[in-house]
Amino acid sequence: MEPLHIPATDKTPEVDFDPTEGLLTITGCSIHENADKFFRALLDRIEAYGSAPAKRTTIKLALTYFNSSSAKYILDLLKIMDEIHASGNAQVSMEWEYEEGDLDMKEAGQDYKGLLEMPVRLLEV
Repeated sequence: MEPLHIPATDKTPEVDFDPTEGLLTITGCSIHENADKFFRALLDRIEAYGSAPAKRTTIKLALTYFNSSSAKYILDLLKIMDEIHASGNAQVSMEWEYEEGDLDMKEAGQDYKGLLEMPVRLLEV
């Protein structure tokens, strides 16, 4: 499986997915007008990755802001990764980075953590 890179724009985050290394990084702002169009390719890639994941997979999310439609797709993505973790085929974990003092993003990370079985670390930067 080939790596996936989606450059950031004013309204979309940067996405780097290296399936060989088992690393998915999403950084920036996610305020799409059409979140499905943006996230669909990534969700399809992650679903395919689940059939032959790396032994260890790390998700690094460092978002400064995201809207409600992005929140749904982020949860969909994390649930797919959580299923990969639950299958026992890979050890999947997530690092949720938020800026110092950003209580909204800290709370969002806590909310996602509460919905997932995989290990989640909240990191204030």
